[in-house]
Amino acid sequence: MYDADERKLLSALCHGSIFLSTTLFSIAIPIIISFITKDPVVKQNAKESINFHINIWIYGLLIGLLIWHSFGTLVPLAGLGFMLHWALTICALFYVLSDTEKPFRYPFIFRLV
Repeated sequence: MYDADERKLLSALCHGSIFLSTTLFSIAIPIIISFITKDPVVKQNAKESINFHINIWIYGLLIGLLIWHSFGTLVPLAGLGFMLHWALTICALFYVLSDTEKPFRYPFIFRLV
């Protein structure tokens, strides 16, 4: 009923937009996609991506505060957070490009949206 290639493309755009997370407009990509698509799987992927964006920003702020309060001794924590952020995004991209029937769910995040 829904085009699998379009589903892959839109879902990958939603999850891939997190690579632009240092720019605050990156969250606009999944928000716009959630409004323009009728596909329920793409909508769920967009929603999950929005939640992941919010979580990344919250965790980034917390890690930044910890680094600041530790006078920089916890800088490796930022590297770990960065690697985890990219690894989860890459896993999401592989998942949505291989299985078009189910949306990807990020582990260990708060779902606010």
